[in-house]
Order: sequence, then structure tokens, then C-alpha cells
Amino acid sequence: MTRGIGWYVHHQGAGHLQRARAVAGALDRPCTILGTLAGFDTAGLDTVDLPDDRPLGDPAFDGRDGATERPEALHYAPLNHPGVRARMARIAAWAERAEPALLVVDVSVEVALLARLLSVPTLVVRLAGTRTDRPHLEAFRGATRLLAPFPEALDGAGVPDWVRAKTLYTGFLGAPAQAPIEAGREIVVVFGRGGAGGDLADLAAAARAVPDRPWHVLGPVSGSGAVPGNLHLHGWVPDVEARVARAALLVGGGGDGVVALAAAQRKRFVCLPEERAYGEQTEKAEALARLGAAIVHPSWPSAAAWPGLIAAALAIDPSVIGGLHDPDAVRTCAATIQTLIADL
Repeated sequence: MTRGIGWYVHHQGAGHLQRARAVAGALDRPCTILGTLAGFDTAGLDTVDLPDDRPLGDPAFDGRDGATERPEALHYAPLNHPGVRARMARIAAWAERAEPALLVVDVSVEVALLARLLSVPTLVVRLAGTRTDRPHLEAFRGATRLLAPFPEALDGAGVPDWVRAKTLYTGFLGAPAQAPIEAGREIVVVFGRGGAGGDLADLAAAARAVPDRPWHVLGPVSGSGAVPGNLHLHGWVPDVEARVARAALLVGGGGDGVVALAAAQRKRFVCLPEERAYGEQTEKAEALARLGAAIVHPSWPSAAAWPGLIAAALAIDPSVIGGLHDPDAVRTCAATIQTLIADL
């Protein structure tokens, strides 16, 4: 009987589940998705739903428990939390029952270390940024291999050599390439689910500063006030890729989803990285700037800065960011997992 694999998904975003679904569909062995999956589309997937281990009533959980003392190899180990206890017990029970050939951990230091204690080989997902704190390094040390779901060219400059050597770079496992269509004059601004969203006053000021182009904003926007005629607020939409395909220019943060979308669509890109732990977005944005793949500004620009930023971005060669998209990334990732299991 072919031994299956498990794919543990973090509960902070749909991107983790999207990665798991995409790669699971390309594998030639069974794949079970483990995570707190309420509210996510899991149709067609084999799943193990895990109890929520976040602090009760804390939707902005940042992965740390706030304890004054804990083992140095851990980020999150609260005491007297029944959700944590039940979650880890369910993972252990699944591992004993399923005897998996591999567990992909996307992402959790604690689950990676638990898997090692359960004698299960792991492929630990390593997100962008420089994660050289003790817990991350111990999780990386205990992993069989590491998986970076982004191109090697965007890796952080401060990543230790031994971590790089242990890493399998898959490229973006997100947006598929869009068939080329004739772009219009639109500027499309994308705010994802993981950030603070847009501010209406800032967006209105930007649209007034570049009045000869329509601005289309996708995602959440807060605030109130007058909306100039060339500013269009769409909120959440199901056809983000199609709207971006029609744009002359994309504006967004430095998260994997937006950067992968810009690369897949070969879009001229103004990258406005948001503050994240471990420099996840800022380091990726710095790499984009070094490559000449995007125009980067460290925060939302002033109204006076927008005309120059737009002009600079429109002068970029879109083939540079397009070169970061690998259309075979999902298949390559699945084949890499198969090879890794064969070598264990």
C-alpha cells in the first residue's frame, strides 16, 4: 500500500490551504490536509479538522503566547489551554493511524518539532524573510528538508547558508498565468485579507494626483469622504485575476499572493510592503527592487509622490517580474516531494 502524506496548514490565511490543495492535486499518492478548517472550502479534500489553539477571543493572534518563560525552541506553548492539548493529541493520533511517509508543515514550529518527536519526516515550509530566531532555526534543524514557496531570487540576504542549502525553492505556488490580453489604462490596487486594507482618504488623494487614469480598488477600504470620479471601490470580488489582467499597472503589498499575481500576469508593479514579522514583505520588496522587477516604496506614498511613482513603474520592463513566474511550479513541487520520499 502506498503511504500517504500529510499537509499541515496554518490557520491565519487561505493561502496556506490554496498551496496544499494545488500540490495535493498533482501528487500520485494520498494527501491529508490537517488544520483548523472551519470557514474554508475543503470540497474534494481528505481532511483532519483540528481544534483551534489560539487564545480565546483573540482574532489578531500573532503566533506568540506572551509567556515570560517558555522553552527557547518554541514560539507558542501556553499552559492550561485545552485547544492546544486536543490539537496536538489529534495530530499524534492521526500520525499513529496513518503512518505517513512525510508531513509538510505550513507553518508551525511546534508542529514541526512534534512531528520529529513522533518519528515522522517533515518538509517544513519556510516563508520569506530572515527567520533566524531560535525557534525557527530549531524547527529548520529538525526538518528533513525545507520548502520555500517563492523564487530563490527573492530570498532574504541574511538567511544562513546551511538553511539555504537545506531549502527546496519551488517558485510561487499561487496564481496561474493569465493569457495575455490588451491592457487598458487602469491602475488596479489590491488589498489582501492579511493586511489593514486601504484608507479612503489616501486613495482619494492618489487618484486626484493622477487624474488621467481610472483607479480600481479591490479589497477592504475604511474611512469616509468624497470619492473622485476616477476612483472605483469594488470591495471583495471573485475575479481578481481577470481585473488585474486588464490593468496597465498593479499596486499592492509585498505578500506572496500579490507578488505571485504580478509575476503571473507580467504586470508593471508598485510594491508597498507592509510591516510583518521577520521582514517577510520588506525583504521580498527589496529583492524586487534589486532585480528591477518593481518600483518599491516603504509606505503609502504622499499624493505628491504618486505621479513620479506611476511614471517610473510604467517604464519598467514587465518581462523581469514575469521571469519570476514558473508555470510548472506546482508540478515541480509535487515531483520534488515524490523524490524526497523515495530517498527517505
